Amino acid sequence: MEIVTTGLAGTMESSDIMVTVSKPTQAGITIELSSSVSKQFGKQIRGVILECAHKLGVMDASITAVDQGALDCVIKARVKTAIYRACLSTDYKWEV
Repeated sequence: MEIVTTGLAGTMESSDIMVTVSKPTQAGITIELSSSVSKQFGKQIRGVILECAHKLGVMDASITAVDQGALDCVIKARVKTAIYRACLSTDYKWEV
């Protein structure tokens, strides 16, 4: 999938995460994470974000995430939604 615009998903509410996906400034996927629990869970959060992007075929993207204590399932949902919005895609492949 190719990023063509900026996609946003999530809120700043407790137990949620706001994810913004935009065109990259360099090759590859860059992740900027802001979280009060980044020392404990930063590696896990980044891994979930990267895994979702790769599963959707995204090779180049700039991803910004502001975490408020979201669980992995919430992170996956927000990242996928933001990527679909950034690609202007309606070919959703949601997992059950």
